[in-house]
Amino acid sequence: MTAPLVFITGASSGIGQALAARYARGGWRLALVARRGQALCEWALTHGLGEDRCVVYEADVQQIDSIVAAGQACIAAQGLPDVVVANAGISVGIDTAERADIDVLDETLATNLVGLAATFHPFLAAMRQRGSGKLVGVASVAAIRGLPGHGAYCASKAGVVAYCESLRGENRAFGVQVVTLLPGYIATPLTAHNPYPMPFLMTADDFADRAFRAIEAGASYRVIPWPMGLVARLLRLLPNALFDRLAAGRGRKPRRN
Repeated sequence: MTAPLVFITGASSGIGQALAARYARGGWRLALVARRGQALCEWALTHGLGEDRCVVYEADVQQIDSIVAAGQACIAAQGLPDVVVANAGISVGIDTAERADIDVLDETLATNLVGLAATFHPFLAAMRQRGSGKLVGVASVAAIRGLPGHGAYCASKAGVVAYCESLRGENRAFGVQVVTLLPGYIATPLTAHNPYPMPFLMTADDFADRAFRAIEAGASYRVIPWPMGLVARLLRLLPNALFDRLAAGRGRKPRRN
């Protein structure tokens, strides 16, 4: 019980699972959340993580009461985490002309943005009282500019950046740090079917190692990998007319079938 504790959502695959493995290698205790609880339990067993090192909570961040209950269960069973990583997210292309895609937009915002806030909620008051803790919001470089066909994801991740910035200002006086991570293109199931080039593509394990160091350092805002940060800044500086011409020929994120 003396080892630090990290709480990670979306831990059954991709970035979340890679972060769980990285924290485990660092000697941390794990509180892992996913909708597929059984799969996550099997992953923990194959990595030699018993209940003294890892507890799995089955929850859906899209359902506020579900993820809040998971956070409360974590505090009761394992104690107050030192780090909370709100990583769970979805990415689906949309066309606003299609009625069904408005539901996809609603689902995306509920998962990627509201679900992130709900993940933090159970821990915030206790972290303020303790005077320490780190809340980590996983955004995306897609937050920098809106990409055709990618409106739901871009909007949700831009919301994460703005929300975490607000939260950071609110909690600085309490000793609670807020870290915003903006992954570039990471080789995960989320990006596996993207029909367009993905510059600076990196593995989830490589991302997790860099993210771990950024969180430990208490970075307020970090784009990973750093070359994507330069690209993102340049895109932000482009006049709209030029950006629109560049984006016009880009492949669109596939819509849900």
